Amino acid sequence: MTTIPATPSPATTAPVTGDPTPPGTGRRRLADRFSGGSNSRWFPYVLVFPLALVLFGYVVQPMFATFAESVGVDGPENYTSFLSGDGVARSALVTSLVISAASVLLCGIVGVAMAFLLKRFSFPGRRLIEAIILVPAALPPLIGAISFQLLYSETGILPRGLQHLFGTAEPVLPFSGIAGVLVVHTFTMYPFFYLSASAALGGMDPSVEEAAYNLGAGRIRVWRTVLLPMLTPALVSASLLVFMTSLASYTAPLLFGVDQTMTMQIYINRTNGDLPMASTYASVLGVVSILFLLGMRWYEGRRSYRSQSKGVAAHRREVTNPFGRWLALAASVLAAAVLLAPVATIALVAFSADGSWTTEVVPSAYTTANFLTIFSDPEAFQPILNSLQMSLIATVGCVVVGVLIAYAVRRLNFRGRGLLDVAVMLAWALPGTVVAINLISAFSTGNAFSLGQVLIGTFWIMPLAYFVRFLPLVFRSSSATLAQIDPALEEAARNLGASWWRAFGSVTLRLMLPGVLAGALLAFVHGVGEFVASVLIYTSETAPISVEINNRMYSFEIGTAAAYGMLQVVLIFVVMVVSGRLEGAGRSSREAARWTA
Repeated sequence: MTTIPATPSPATTAPVTGDPTPPGTGRRRLADRFSGGSNSRWFPYVLVFPLALVLFGYVVQPMFATFAESVGVDGPENYTSFLSGDGVARSALVTSLVISAASVLLCGIVGVAMAFLLKRFSFPGRRLIEAIILVPAALPPLIGAISFQLLYSETGILPRGLQHLFGTAEPVLPFSGIAGVLVVHTFTMYPFFYLSASAALGGMDPSVEEAAYNLGAGRIRVWRTVLLPMLTPALVSASLLVFMTSLASYTAPLLFGVDQTMTMQIYINRTNGDLPMASTYASVLGVVSILFLLGMRWYEGRRSYRSQSKGVAAHRREVTNPFGRWLALAASVLAAAVLLAPVATIALVAFSADGSWTTEVVPSAYTTANFLTIFSDPEAFQPILNSLQMSLIATVGCVVVGVLIAYAVRRLNFRGRGLLDVAVMLAWALPGTVVAINLISAFSTGNAFSLGQVLIGTFWIMPLAYFVRFLPLVFRSSSATLAQIDPALEEAARNLGASWWRAFGSVTLRLMLPGVLAGALLAFVHGVGEFVASVLIYTSETAPISVEINNRMYSFEIGTAAAYGMLQVVLIFVVMVVSGRLEGAGRSSREAARWTA
């Protein structure tokens, strides 16, 4: 799972360089100078219109198509059945909300505790934990759920190992049902809280906390009156992110047998051929998700907790007690084992022979044939080729549209800028199952946005789904990078006689490039691992890696499924390293540009 960093509202963000230029002035200057003359006020709309058309045609219009499908023949009967039927729909909604709320609580406890320990204390093993703390978040959703199933379910390594150790008749401490879903959610989503709380703690001036202690406040009161208010925006933002991600979760309920969730009911109704009822579930879930997105944006703009201190970094407290140091070291080793266990499990099973793992604690036979098969057998290699092709096509579209929308929102002054920002993020708020149902409803027949062609059942519906789902990644990455670039640099090029296109390409786009590439890499790797939308719209010829993994698991070819998974894991870790380097290169190039200017 990858967090999309929240960025300040474009309407209130001043240049990062400290220039006292009033907010929005940079946008007005660039808009005024784009084409010159009396027609300059029309320039933003010339650029924005095709972008708005793309968002309407592939994000907004499919939502309307889904709602129309849900009330098509029977009118509001599907919604009446949803509210007062046999109780399955209400139970699914309540179960989804309860799982999401419990996930927020558990992820908050784990994430904030880890952030506080790593940011405020120095102890043996701290650097080890810092190096691997984000490993679970790097797992693709399907692989993450499978790894926890192989580890902690009734047939998992840990319960079977404890069964053999203690000689019991049944596996010890197995996770199943909602408990299994919560385990997966906690260990894959706590980085939302960890990253937010770490950033907030890292920006706090320790003198504020020390002043409270000097005035006689106890630890509980300091937490309540100093630390908690400063952490509140980060905690609320992380809570909503976890809530929305949990609400959209499909793989964990699928693998741990929890059918009474909204996403599972969408899948069940779709596979049973009841598209109107699936559309009803999708519409309800989409409305709930969008309300939470709007709630997050409202809260972030409602108030701000800011320290008036100098922003000096807090010093870590050294753990000096010998017993405490040994305890910290032991806890660090245990935490490292827990964090690395999912990846280690997938790596171990990837080398196991298909069908060799039955009742043993770990597989009994190992081979390299799994990797040889997926690369040498054309039929087995096709899902890899499909994923790479479809993700690459979608990523190119995300880069073109995402960069232009980011530029329009950050640099241009036009009516409806906020609506454009919200529209591009709608797809991020919508669960993958809802996006798939939207596309099925919209493109089961030909329309203007599909050039009159039926897209369902074709190759192109898959890249389109990936484009809709991961456009926000490129948009947010590009927007965050653009926010750090002084508009005066582009204006200087214009003043020297460069056209807007040349100034944009040679100055702004070059400075944005590291951030754009980082977002593009994230979109690409998420596309390679996408499963939730794919499972509803793929065909036998367009099955991606994730669907092939799921099919192999159900065919008891667990070793081959894990081999596919290891390819995804390796790809993600490579992207993480490259993205980190691009982020550093981007900071260096922007600093150099400021000094040159």
